[in-house]
Amino acid sequence: MRERTTTFIHSLLSIVILSIVVYGCSPSTGTDIPGTQTIAPLSTSIETSIPTATPMAEDDPFVEARQRLVEEGIIGMGISDPLVIEAMGRTPRHLFVPEDYVNMAYVNHPLPIGYGQTISQPYIVALMTQELGVHEGDRVLEIGTGSGYQAAVLAELGVEVFTIEIIGALAEAAAERLSNLGYDKVQVRHADGYFGWEEEAPFDAIIVTAAPDHVPEPLLEQLTIGGVMVIPVGPVGWFQELWRIRRIDGANFRSESLGGVTFVPFTREVRDE
Repeated sequence: MRERTTTFIHSLLSIVILSIVVYGCSPSTGTDIPGTQTIAPLSTSIETSIPTATPMAEDDPFVEARQRLVEEGIIGMGISDPLVIEAMGRTPRHLFVPEDYVNMAYVNHPLPIGYGQTISQPYIVALMTQELGVHEGDRVLEIGTGSGYQAAVLAELGVEVFTIEIIGALAEAAAERLSNLGYDKVQVRHADGYFGWEEEAPFDAIIVTAAPDHVPEPLLEQLTIGGVMVIPVGPVGWFQELWRIRRIDGANFRSESLGGVTFVPFTREVRDE
């Protein structure tokens, strides 16, 4: 793979250019391939910091807050894809955050979701979604399910989502939440996202919501020709760079920097808690 190398100075300039620093998404990888499992909608709930969701009522009290977020924090910050804007306006973020943070659900900021993880800032969710350039019917792999918010936004675009999470409790809770909300085109797996989802490959797009120190080779191999990956890459505990990588042919890729960001690290330890 041909990746552009960036100097330390370039990384700092990228960070300045991107005025909003992202404080991360849920790291979503696991360890051993034999330990992977696809999570079907659950018949019983699990203990988690976020209640399982039920379909939104017509009198959703957060309509105005969500619209204000879209206008000020999505459109106002440069997101221009009308389909992504509409998806952000439809996705009920308040159903993907813990009860203690519901009143902050439409603040343009990451929030904790338990297990030391976070739900991403809405702007960065919209940005990464826009940069994927997906179309209805596409197949998208997400590495980092978290509470399921990014997967829901993707599903609102009419794509089929395959999402992997390292923490078992988060994977199970997200599967149940997404099912209860009617996102039936989302499949959740508790596994090591580094290896992707080989039996469902290839994918038209791959989105990674935690930062490895290098681009995982198995994920590159699971992109279709012409497919796009959006991924933050960089050292743990420091700023990373957000990359859009397009597969040109079987052996060649074109990489473009989208600026400096800060994500939680891409972990490789399966957790069943």
